[in-house]
Amino acid sequence: MRTAALRDRGIVVALAGLVVALSLSTSTFLTTGNLVNVLDQAVVVGLLACGMTLCIVCGVFDLTVSAVLAVSAVVAVLVTKSAGVPAGYAAGIATGALMGTVTGLTVALSRVHSFIATLALSIVYRGLAVVITGGAIVYPQVSGLDAFQRLSLPTVLGGITAPTLVLAAVAAGCWLLLAGTTFGRAVYAVGGNAEAARLSGIRTGPVRVAVFAVSGACAGTAGLVMATRAGSAQASLGTLLELTAIAAVVIGGTSILGGEGAVWRSLVGALILTLVSNGFNLLGWNATYKQVIEGLLILAAVTFDQFTRDSATRGR
Repeated sequence: MRTAALRDRGIVVALAGLVVALSLSTSTFLTTGNLVNVLDQAVVVGLLACGMTLCIVCGVFDLTVSAVLAVSAVVAVLVTKSAGVPAGYAAGIATGALMGTVTGLTVALSRVHSFIATLALSIVYRGLAVVITGGAIVYPQVSGLDAFQRLSLPTVLGGITAPTLVLAAVAAGCWLLLAGTTFGRAVYAVGGNAEAARLSGIRTGPVRVAVFAVSGACAGTAGLVMATRAGSAQASLGTLLELTAIAAVVIGGTSILGGEGAVWRSLVGALILTLVSNGFNLLGWNATYKQVIEGLLILAAVTFDQFTRDSATRGR
């Protein structure tokens, strides 16, 4: 319990410290426009981080999410072009969920480590996106472009965009799934000790397939958001975003070894990464150094995780 409280307080203090630092160093940070922009920028990584949290808590990695994002975005645009916007939206999310399920089944049946299996599948999925598009950018019908991009427009709530509300809804759903259901308890058990979970009657294979399916659905939603913002989709969409999503989850305090973590902390991690980027832009700093800061944040988070685990082991 002390470890969990330390993780919770640490990530909140880090976020608060960053907000204070940016507030004092620039006069534009606390403006409504910038804060709305920060929330909007955090949406895609936040969506990916929601699904990635379930995977990492369950003890698996999903390196396919950026490729799933691209395929889902392409499918959403193509289906919109032929069947209309509602069908396109549904097809994008359903494609992500289906591809996530395929990923989970592949990992479960092949028994290859999820890191290697999903790395290979990410290449396959990215190639599939190239095949579907022929290497070109795909667009919806001109007559339906405005309707397709409606998801990316501001709402009546002070300019907060619809994607921000989508992230809030997805995060709430993932949080309830992980923290308030029998399935969520099984996810923690499998990630903490898969063999012990199996001996206690938990079917570890289906649990892992399910978390990959959720991760795929989140990636499909993220792909839909990116496609509606751009009004188009292409095979290279979202390249390497899986690493940013993992970074957000790790910075948020989810243990890379599985069995510990929370969706809200991953969202805080995504916000921290977004605020770092926003701070570099507002202060006019060279964006090249942003990668150094992000790398140090990840290293600090992993080191802290190892330190708390060692302390808990010594305390037993």
